[in-house]
Amino acid sequence: MTDRPRLFGTDGVRGIAGQYPLDRATVAKLGAALATVLEREVSAWPLRVLLGEDTRESSASISRALAAGLKSRGVDVVYAGVITTPGVAFLTRHHGFAAGVMVSASHNPYQDNGIKVLSGTGTKLSESVELEIERALYLDEAGARDGQARALETESAIEPDRALMRDYVDHLVSLAPDGNHVSRARLVFDCAHGAACRVVPELLRRLGIKARIIHAEPDGRNINLRCGSLYPEAMAEETKSQGADLGVAFDGDADRAIFSTREGRIADGDHVLFATAPCFKKRAALKGDAVVGTLMTNLGLELALARQGIGLKRTAVGDKYVLEEMLRSGINLGGEPSGHVIFSDISLAGDGIITLLQVLRVLAETGQSLGELVQGLKQFPQIIRNVPVKEKRPLDSVPEVARAVAEFRREIGDRGRAVVRYSGTESLARVMVEADDARSVERHAALIAEAIESALGDKSGGTKRVRRLT
Repeated sequence: MTDRPRLFGTDGVRGIAGQYPLDRATVAKLGAALATVLEREVSAWPLRVLLGEDTRESSASISRALAAGLKSRGVDVVYAGVITTPGVAFLTRHHGFAAGVMVSASHNPYQDNGIKVLSGTGTKLSESVELEIERALYLDEAGARDGQARALETESAIEPDRALMRDYVDHLVSLAPDGNHVSRARLVFDCAHGAACRVVPELLRRLGIKARIIHAEPDGRNINLRCGSLYPEAMAEETKSQGADLGVAFDGDADRAIFSTREGRIADGDHVLFATAPCFKKRAALKGDAVVGTLMTNLGLELALARQGIGLKRTAVGDKYVLEEMLRSGINLGGEPSGHVIFSDISLAGDGIITLLQVLRVLAETGQSLGELVQGLKQFPQIIRNVPVKEKRPLDSVPEVARAVAEFRREIGDRGRAVVRYSGTESLARVMVEADDARSVERHAALIAEAIESALGDKSGGTKRVRRLT
């Protein structure tokens, strides 16, 4: 396998729908390879795998191909239909499935899709198990091709088990704060035309909440399109104009949540950690007196938490790494600025809806608004630039990039940070620069991004995307 590209990135298998590795034949082979590994790892028989998907136009066909591959090896496939990734995680663990599989590319545009494989405990697979699946996929390719061709000939529509969605909503209802605070709350939901469209309306009905729901009309191609957690401005404006208490925007599979205060101020994952961690500590529920963040966590959060006696541990970017550190360190709260937040006493998966329910619980306990709770967080000016690249050479080995980063560190010292890395799911280099001076941040982010573009840039990849935090 040494000459094979890795299929699994930081968040499963990703690609353009219909193209390798998301062509029907490879997807079916992947299903069969997963079955082969599960046979070795799981003693229970028959093997049962839960399958869910988001609202992309390609998701149903990928689900059918996966199911065909799994069934070709004798696995029972139970189909949840359109549901959130954390919904699949919960149901996998709750009902004792050998594994859960979610067809989604999360926050990516509709042309992309992906396959997230979850363990029987509802967590993302370890890299060692992912490698086992890849080895099984590439083993005896000629035989595998014949077997999957036969499997695809028998591919057929699969009907969702409606009871699964009810079980997940029941679980969410059980996590809602007691009392009338929730039913009285005025909320705005941005469902990103994604999987949350299937969950949120029923949850609101069960909780007796009347809310404004936007971007909840999926057509297969509008998922994440200028909406959701990557584009929360419309949600924030709606929250302000409606006079709502809180707004929330999910991504395509609803494992992220970005919020808005009633004043229309956007609050990311760092704000959620700052709002919840002190409340947890006050009720002696913050294990380890610390939270887990990533390299992208704003330095302002680290300093603000330290003033309240709360530590911050950093990991590589990715919620799977956040969870690994939480479990290793015995910490029960962690997350990323992108909106992945994990409350491990409740769920080992980041769940945007659970994050919302926990924020509502903190608002009820404190009697404060989200704006009031995050007032003490002064984030450093920060810019994140995404640069399309044609290859992913080690960035520290590219002289132009190394010089630009070194120049930043000479000038800024310990008054800021620069993190340069590749996306685990897209052909992008991500440049994050933060410091106490906004003009320095702007200048150095541009210089580092230009160095990457000069050495590795993919002009066909479109323009650089910029996210500013001031």
